[in-house]
Amino acid sequence: MYLKNYMGNQRRFLDLLLSGAIMISAVSCSALDQPIQLDPGPQAANIKECIDWFKKLDEITDQAGVRDAEAYQVPGFPYLRVNRFLASFREQVRDDSNAFTVWEKHLRDLDLRARSYELKNLAPPLLGQLGANAWSEAEARTNQCAASLISVDAGSASRQRVLVERAHVPDDYADWKRTVGIYPAVSVAFFEFAKRWQNEATAMFKQSEAGGVEQQNLIRYQPPDNAVPARRIVAIVANSKKDPLGIPQFSDRDREILFTAFAPVFEIETTGEYDKFGPLRWGAGETPEADVSRPTAYRRLAFTRYGSRTLVQLVYMIWFPERPQNNPLDPLSGRLDGIAFRVTLDQSGRPLVYDSIHLCGCYHMFFPTPRVKQIPPPDPLVEWAFVPRTMPEIEASQRVLLRLTTRSHYLIDIRPDPGGHSVNYAMADDGILRTLPTANGTRSAFGPNGIVPGTDRGERLVTWPLGIENAGAMREWGRHATALVGRRQFDDADLIERRFEIQPSDGRG
Repeated sequence: MYLKNYMGNQRRFLDLLLSGAIMISAVSCSALDQPIQLDPGPQAANIKECIDWFKKLDEITDQAGVRDAEAYQVPGFPYLRVNRFLASFREQVRDDSNAFTVWEKHLRDLDLRARSYELKNLAPPLLGQLGANAWSEAEARTNQCAASLISVDAGSASRQRVLVERAHVPDDYADWKRTVGIYPAVSVAFFEFAKRWQNEATAMFKQSEAGGVEQQNLIRYQPPDNAVPARRIVAIVANSKKDPLGIPQFSDRDREILFTAFAPVFEIETTGEYDKFGPLRWGAGETPEADVSRPTAYRRLAFTRYGSRTLVQLVYMIWFPERPQNNPLDPLSGRLDGIAFRVTLDQSGRPLVYDSIHLCGCYHMFFPTPRVKQIPPPDPLVEWAFVPRTMPEIEASQRVLLRLTTRSHYLIDIRPDPGGHSVNYAMADDGILRTLPTANGTRSAFGPNGIVPGTDRGERLVTWPLGIENAGAMREWGRHATALVGRRQFDDADLIERRFEIQPSDGRG
């Protein structure tokens, strides 16, 4: 019986691999696998040259291992990329030509940014294979060809339909691993493990709130003090211009104000260099290093959907040199560690929900304000929304304090900041992580799979049946699967909407 079941599983495994190979082949057989119908002439010749350009560009990018994994390249449209937020507009733009044009421009902007990083990270000899003397020359050719191909899309209803159908982002769970790993059976044990961790974390938050957690050598880090009145924040968010998709547009100055207003204070129990944070840099090794001599938090402006509304999110990330071993067999230790903290604002610029993860996608916790009500999970046996503490309403002029433990960097307390002596930290846009300087040029902190090289954890050997590639390793934005049981991405466009119901306004916004 055992042998029969084993052989059956092997056959299903081979079928999955074969199906995957066929799908990959179908997607990659041509740079543009949806035929473009053009009359003979100069335009047709130019379009063919541009198709060949993108094919060669992708070949060299993959050959060099510099593919940027943050956004998903739309199959058959190598000049467009999509993320989960933009993919959520597909139905809205399907029958609205004006909205479609704006949406496609957003997809083009994602590819433009990613191509810029990829071209900067190419070695000069590989640029030479493209016939370019510098990355800027290759970028100009890429933009010219993208404009030509987008003009073709504008005149082809069939290509627009194909684009809408294909512009979705696969999640970071491998179904074949879940099949081979007998996910329905093992998920029960992992769900119990997740619940046990949640209970322990909840107890730790309660102890911290009651003053029962003793931590020594606390160092406080605060952002540059540039406080503005809360009404200014309300005005920036509420009065922001919206594009035809309803996405807020901010000036550089307004973005700076928002980032500074909601940046948290970090209070970290510090027993070694591993508890200090700083910007990433490339040294002599194959893993980036954290320069703890310059406390720095990376930041990102993001968006989420709530019904027909688009809400602003402010994300702050810090990187530690490592999570040190507690013992020689510690499965959670490894090089680099990090925390992401996110603030989701309503349309009046007031916080609705805070949430955080480690930069492996682990330990996802939500901290809702009284302005939302938690929605029960659709299935009691999946990780849905772990809430170890609710937060009071906080005006923009008061900061949130996050307290982290030594070594593991667990978040064990979040509350309004009472103030105190602090070390200032700087802020930098997280996009710079994708072109960090090296001795010979630049290199992304992330590999082509979106994982920081050399940050493997031993836990991956146990958790692989859950379908997460290299669980525990540090990841690029857009690649954070945050549930061991179930499916959940940190950047899901409906993450907040599905878990929290906004309560009726109290008249303040």
